[in-house]
Amino acid sequence: MAELLRCYRHPDRETGVSCSECGRGICPDCMFFAPVGIRCLDHSGQARGAARVVQNVQRRTTRNPGIVTKALIAIMVGIYLLQLAGGASINANSGWIFEHGALVVSALGSDGQVVGLADGEWWRLLTAAFLHYGPIHLGMNMLALWWIGRPLEDWLGPVRYVLLFLVSGLAGSAGALIASPTAVTVGASGAIFGILGAAIVLERQQTYVLGGSAITLLVVNLAFTFAVPGISIGGHLGGLAGGALAILALSQFGKRSAVHSRFDVVSIASLLAIGVLSVAVAYWKVRGYV
Repeated sequence: MAELLRCYRHPDRETGVSCSECGRGICPDCMFFAPVGIRCLDHSGQARGAARVVQNVQRRTTRNPGIVTKALIAIMVGIYLLQLAGGASINANSGWIFEHGALVVSALGSDGQVVGLADGEWWRLLTAAFLHYGPIHLGMNMLALWWIGRPLEDWLGPVRYVLLFLVSGLAGSAGALIASPTAVTVGASGAIFGILGAAIVLERQQTYVLGGSAITLLVVNLAFTFAVPGISIGGHLGGLAGGALAILALSQFGKRSAVHSRFDVVSIASLLAIGVLSVAVAYWKVRGYV
């Protein structure tokens, strides 16, 4: 039996594919599908190194000018305006949308009926991330989402970015339930901390999505989290962990680039697994508390 080739850039990976130009082994991350066959990156005719990074970011920015980030901001602002239109106060801590969307284990609704996660309303794990306590809370989170999320979207692309946001939101809800199961929690900050956690991991892997400032931003935001009363510490830390785990999963724990590699079935399964784990933790906490 013939011995399999090994990728010329990743010697630990066996492969059955070789470059049609030089004959060296190439793994899926190093393949370029040219009109005349499959080639290695050295013979792909494409930009490499820093030029490749710039080219990829320029292409993503041109094709996708922060469309997901803009859509998320528009949705959250729109929900807040709907709450006001529905008769909620400026703090948006009342009304039908708040009552049916906030993260709460168990509470009495305005009609006297029991509502919450304990009553099977598991959509609250996600919907809570789209609600906010008033214009200041909303405005601060939307600014943070734009400043931190927009650059990451340009690097990851819209699909991976929106999945990262949702997974981080679920992890943030699980963290909030662990730390404060009796509290009523709303806000996108858990998901935003997840985006920051992803940026930190990427910068540790030499992909400077925030220009090398991710750790500094984390320190400032953690100080704010612990210093200001009423902030969901568990939600922030849970989202941070979820986002970091998600980007580690996309990069196979540093074995490949989470930015430049293909978004395959394994990547999708890894993100789904983190989301399912977050829901499982929330379920365990809710059932144990009830």
